[in-house]
Formats: sequence, C-alpha cells, structure tokens
Amino acid sequence: MRALQKHHIVDVYTWVDDYLPKEIKPGVKSVLRDSELMTILIWDGLNEPHKNLSAVYSWIEREYRDYFPQLPKYQNFVAHCHRLLPKLVWLLQTLLAADAPLRFADSTMLPVCKLIRANSHKVARGVAQFGKNWQGWHYGFKLHAAVDHNNRLAAIVFTPASEHDNQHMEKLVNSQTKILVGDSHYGGSVMRRRLWKRYKTIVIAPPHHTQKKKVATSWQMLLLHMRPKIEATFGKLKEQHFLVSSFPRSVKGYFVHYLRALLGYQMGINS
Repeated sequence: MRALQKHHIVDVYTWVDDYLPKEIKPGVKSVLRDSELMTILIWDGLNEPHKNLSAVYSWIEREYRDYFPQLPKYQNFVAHCHRLLPKLVWLLQTLLAADAPLRFADSTMLPVCKLIRANSHKVARGVAQFGKNWQGWHYGFKLHAAVDHNNRLAAIVFTPASEHDNQHMEKLVNSQTKILVGDSHYGGSVMRRRLWKRYKTIVIAPPHHTQKKKVATSWQMLLLHMRPKIEATFGKLKEQHFLVSSFPRSVKGYFVHYLRALLGYQMGINS
C-alpha cells in the first residue's frame, strides 16, 4: 500500500460516492452526505485508527475542516453514524473475499467491559452474554471470521459471547469454498458432513484432545501450520484498529465501531 497523503481523502470520497447505492429519502437532509461520512470513517481506518468516534470527530475537525466545512455538532455526527449502519454492513459485505476457495476460520471474544463490571453493565444488556475461551470468562460478543490465504476477510458473523464456534461454521463458507481450516472446535463430524453435503467443502482441523489418533496427509499438515493467519488478523484488528472497546453508549454504537474497524482493515489490506 502506498503512503497516503492528506489530499488522497478526495480519491477515497470519489470512490465511495460512486460505489454507494444512491437513495432518495424524504425529510430533512443531513448536513453531511452519507458518502462524506463513510469517507471519514474509512479514512480514519486507512490512516491511524482512533479508539472512538469522539477521537475521530476531533481529528477531522482539527485536520480536515477545510474538506468538511459543514461538519455537524458531535451529537448529530454520532446519530448520523448510527443511521449509516446498514450501509456499513452492505459495504463490508461487498468487500469480503467471498470467492476464496481456501479459508482459515476462528473466533475471538469482543468484551464490552471488564468481567468485574459485567453485572452492572447496562449498554448491551439483553444482547451481550457471558462466554469462555482459553483465556477465561468474558462478557460481550464474539466475532466468528474466515480469511483467505492473503489474510483478507472472507466471511464474518457476530454473536453473543456464549455461542459455540461449531454452530456458525456453515455461515463462514459458501459454494466456492473448497477447504476450511480451523482449530479443534471445527472438527465435529456432524458439521463436517453437512458442509460436505451442502457445499462440497472439506474441513481440516487438528484432533480433539480426546482423540488418540488421527491420520493427516502432508498437505493437510501444511494447511494446519498456516492456521495462525486468522489469529494474526485478529491481533491486527485488536491492536491497530482497536476492535475491542468499552466506549460506545448503545448497541448500535458498538456495531458502528466494529464495522468501521473491519472496513479499515479490509480496505487497507486490499489496497
């Protein structure tokens, strides 16, 4: 990816404005167009991602006021981001590497607060749940994802943290997926047979700890050794794009945050 200069935000805006579907909505129009706000969120992800919308807003107001002279008040900016949620979902779906024949799958926890504060947390109550992985208990959501051999996101599913990986394998593949590589949670025989019957997808996973023996070919072992690709993707999303957050003040706010982080990652790796 080439080094971005300040004026390249115009190129991003041109692409976004051409790419987004045009909609004519009745009522009072927002000060910013949807394509302008989408540009702001994407531009943030392509440069130095900020931890929350407040920091994004301050950065744009300080550094890009000449590009967005009609920038609304912060409260209206946040409300517009929430209204933009369906278009964020649509754009990310169109950018997924949906034709990837080889995919590496895993899940990662997205806590909404520290565990000690879970019982008093109100923002995501009724949606977030308790879940456990090798790191211990968490309260929040879980991101199930698959990436291709170039670390591009190929499929994503958000669930409460209590959902098991095996339950969502089918949503991480499609008819073009030939091989799905995952950890031992993806090795269940029932789902493996279902994916083969429906998509002709081969699932490769290491043996469960209760299994004494499992035969694997050299090419299967090679793919299993490549499985850290998905873990590296989660690491980049959390460390560089601040995917895990406790700042949002609504469930919509959480998913605006998650989606802008994923969009910034996907567009950066596609560049």
